[in-house]
Amino acid sequence: MTSSKHSKELRRLALSVLQPGFVGTEAPDWVLRAINDGLSSVVLFSRNIVSTAQVTRLTAQLRAENPELIVAIDEEAGDVTRIESATGATRPGNFALGTVDDLELTAAVAGDLGRQLRAAGISLDYAPSVDVNSNPDNPIIGVRSFGADTALVARHAAAWVRGLQAAGVAACAKHFPGHGDVAVDSHHGLPTYDADLDEIAAQALPPFRAAVEAGVGAVMSGHLLVPAHDPDLPATLSSRLLNDLLRKEISFDGLIVTDAIEMGAVADRYGLGGAAVMAVAAGADAVCVGGEHAEESTTALLSAALVDAASRGELAAERLAEAADRVRAFATWSHQLGQRAPLAPVQRDIGFAAARRALRTRGPADDVLPLAAAPHVVELVPSTNLAIGDETPWGVAAPLRERLPGTTSVRLPHQQLDARSGTLTDHALAPAAGRPLVVVVRDAARHAWMGRALAALTTARPDAVVVEMGLPSDALPGAVRIFTHGATAASGVAAAEVLALGRTGRTA
Repeated sequence: MTSSKHSKELRRLALSVLQPGFVGTEAPDWVLRAINDGLSSVVLFSRNIVSTAQVTRLTAQLRAENPELIVAIDEEAGDVTRIESATGATRPGNFALGTVDDLELTAAVAGDLGRQLRAAGISLDYAPSVDVNSNPDNPIIGVRSFGADTALVARHAAAWVRGLQAAGVAACAKHFPGHGDVAVDSHHGLPTYDADLDEIAAQALPPFRAAVEAGVGAVMSGHLLVPAHDPDLPATLSSRLLNDLLRKEISFDGLIVTDAIEMGAVADRYGLGGAAVMAVAAGADAVCVGGEHAEESTTALLSAALVDAASRGELAAERLAEAADRVRAFATWSHQLGQRAPLAPVQRDIGFAAARRALRTRGPADDVLPLAAAPHVVELVPSTNLAIGDETPWGVAAPLRERLPGTTSVRLPHQQLDARSGTLTDHALAPAAGRPLVVVVRDAARHAWMGRALAALTTARPDAVVVEMGLPSDALPGAVRIFTHGATAASGVAAAEVLALGRTGRTA
């Protein structure tokens, strides 16, 4: 093989293992050129989505270049949604489904999402999160997990995978080997999972084993240090974790894809190109990039880094070729998966029904609900992690206003409360004088400022109804407490129905 042919083939292999994002609701020219040059995958984010019809046009445009192109999306349903980022998800997330603990419901919700994604031309979903949320202070997982019980997470992971893939879309279990027992957000720093081998095997790995047994098409690596397996390298860059543990011990033979390679946990230490090369060398088959760095230059940088490393022997050419072969096999399999699945309409009501079933109340709900008059709603707004889109609406005030005309509301972020000492009095308590007060929080136990504000409000108004849309806490104050187990649009509607109509459902 001549040098130019060799370089061209290496570039084709390098492009084939990248899964880049891009900007725009139509495919940029550089993406179309790259597909012709060997790019085998793209990933969509909320910036690429206006409507299902528009996404269908976009994926058709992409697949005109390669019918088996892998079109991925980071769509967990629940709080992390791309396909419904502008409106909020109409399906509850994992924590709500785990709370209900009905495997048929979990599979049905995942299947309904799969039908929507498949109709839009998407073939791979970076979901479900099968992390066990064993650390309630975890800043990145929370309600994205099915729960804190390993066995529960494992059985729902399998049900979700089966439901999505039966609808014709490949699932991707994440974040291997388990991101639930860390205290650092890997978007910004390197988390460490300090557990011994036996604890990891008992706590974190069973959901991945269950997903593999259910036939999951892909597994996403997590950017976390697991010293018991590898004291030096994050899982995404560790052959001990990707090859020895995932491939050999757990017997996973599908596609290994990295979490976004630009995340601080790996990019800050090794650079974008360095991290990509190390990931493929360690056993990753596909490198996700473009959640934040979605320019043509980033794809060019990564492909050049892979080509250069392979040319110098830093990355074995055989390993790059093996990764490309696995991507090609996955592309064919996922394409056939979509073709084989029966066509069926999306059930717009199943998500709302699931959200209602996930609702829990504490306190004398029958004495307080439904509310006797239109309330004032105070929504305490935390900063969310980068996995959750800032543009995605959440809360209870809007759906409650539809059901109780005259409902007023205010949203108070941390910064506004810090800026002026009288904010709670002026914007929360005074407008609620002589009316019901509803306070909406999101992970109140994790945010000291939110806990202080909530305590002040419920001290001044012991009759306040408190709605927690994040992880529930036994210490939450309030005359009546409503737990939605997620901050989706469906969960907000379920809470509004309870407040306006007194449909209290189950008590916690």
